[in-house]
Amino acid sequence: MDRQIPFDRLHNFRDLGGWRAGDGRTVRRGLLYRSDSLHKLTGADLDRFRALGVRTVIDLRYPSEIAARGRAPQLPDLSWHNLSVEHRPYDQAEIDPDVEPWRYLADRYAEVAEDGADELRRALETIATADGPLVFHCASGKDRTGLLAAVLLALLDVDEDQIAEDFALTEAATDRLVADWRAAHPGRTLRWPWYGRAPAEVIRLFLADLTAAHGSVRGYARDRLGVDDALVTVLRERLLHR
Repeated sequence: MDRQIPFDRLHNFRDLGGWRAGDGRTVRRGLLYRSDSLHKLTGADLDRFRALGVRTVIDLRYPSEIAARGRAPQLPDLSWHNLSVEHRPYDQAEIDPDVEPWRYLADRYAEVAEDGADELRRALETIATADGPLVFHCASGKDRTGLLAAVLLALLDVDEDQIAEDFALTEAATDRLVADWRAAHPGRTLRWPWYGRAPAEVIRLFLADLTAAHGSVRGYARDRLGVDDALVTVLRERLLHR
């Protein structure tokens, strides 16, 4: 199933529909999207975006990133929420090339899962109550977006293999994400050779860490995020169908 939706300037916009839940239902198509930063929407890309009927945007970036790059276009009937889930900034371009890269990223995700508990819960609540199609995004649509997608899909009872497959789809965008970084930083050297990469191992390590600490992703969501059974039920009823 081709989930990638083509844009000229967005490199990592895709539909989260079609993944299978444990009860035999599937995630609805055309209702839930993940993306790189929507500040790049202009011209024909903006027309393509409008055609999707998106009514809600969750921007997971820092306010400073939004101030520097801009936010999603302010369209009529489009609700925009800035929920900055990451609280310990780090520069991926400057990561030490000698560190084990996938363990390093999984450890940063663990920090976000801990520090960003309030924002992650609010993101899940926003998804559960959204009116119409919704998209959530960060800068590249890889790390913060991938973390939220993994937690959400796990709460929908999508298995780890499919969650890892969804995460790794970002690999198709790596070259364009690197090109974007180079264009935005002409005076800098990209020190980290794995910039823009999203191998399945990263999200598997992250999910294993959550399971080790909380028994399951559902246990993490209950114990750390305060996500009760009622919210999980609403998410499943809104996002799954037979």
